[in-house]
Amino acid sequence: MKVAQNLGMLALAAVAALGIWLLFATEWVDVWRPTPPRGEAARDDHYAIKQIVGKLGAKVSSPDNLDRLPPPGATLVFSAHGVSQAVRKEAQARGFSIFDATCPLVTKVHVEVAKLHKEGYEFLMIGHKGHPEVEGTMGQLYGGIYLVEDVADVATAPVQNPAKLAVVTQTTLSVDDTADILAAVKRRFPQVRQPKHQDICYATQNRQDAVKVLSPQVDVVIVVGSPTSSNSNRLRELAGRLGKPDYMVDDGDAWQPQWFEGAVRVGLTAGASAPDVLVQQVITRLREYGALAVRKLDGVAETVHFPLPKGLGDKSMSEVAASRSSS
Repeated sequence: MKVAQNLGMLALAAVAALGIWLLFATEWVDVWRPTPPRGEAARDDHYAIKQIVGKLGAKVSSPDNLDRLPPPGATLVFSAHGVSQAVRKEAQARGFSIFDATCPLVTKVHVEVAKLHKEGYEFLMIGHKGHPEVEGTMGQLYGGIYLVEDVADVATAPVQNPAKLAVVTQTTLSVDDTADILAAVKRRFPQVRQPKHQDICYATQNRQDAVKVLSPQVDVVIVVGSPTSSNSNRLRELAGRLGKPDYMVDDGDAWQPQWFEGAVRVGLTAGASAPDVLVQQVITRLREYGALAVRKLDGVAETVHFPLPKGLGDKSMSEVAASRSSS
């Protein structure tokens, strides 16, 4: 059995959030997620978060836990998915020290929504109900933004002024994921202002493109990622549509030997922010099971670098970190 591996950089916005905890969480850190369940703060990084929570004694929370949060002055991190205006305002009102680790691609969408809203636009948002990014983006406004999850939703969207209508998308959906819905929107609302392709998460699109290349070369496709991750689920669905048996694992022990019966080549990919340690665990287990070689396929070189959240890396925060470590 051979393993063909498609890997890319981790989502740097999530990594930036992890850097906050590693550098400065010497007392109490709360990872803020805008929707239950309470266990995971951002996409596939639940493994890394659990490790850091265990080491630092940090806590994971959601806005419905406001009454149980610590007193003013505690450090609060907004995760990569972003948060609504209501959550942001309440956090500020409670006096938390805030680090905003919202992915810059998500922030860009938030800024666009706020700008066009001032110009009188309504919005259709293409995304998944309950996804934290969707709740954060829709929560930038207090009305005039309508969620469409599929083509059928387009027909019932209660748009008041089609002449001033814009579409935004969940950034972790690829161009392929949104194509049919966007086509339906344009049929019903020919004047709609379309979303910008650069608002789509490059890591999501790159991985889906890679799976299209990977799948014809293998007998089985394994996706390393969390079952709650939107982009990981889309990778698995894509492999299935391409005619390959597809499975998802979130650690090295979550697979079953019968998946590989009769397989000569196994394809391995990972969600956009799945920690590399999990991918390496799966590769190790496949070697133990009998994989003879691992070949990394060429893919798009990801050279995008996001800055750390405001306040990290500057002199004042370095002094804070130094004073804490010496005390």
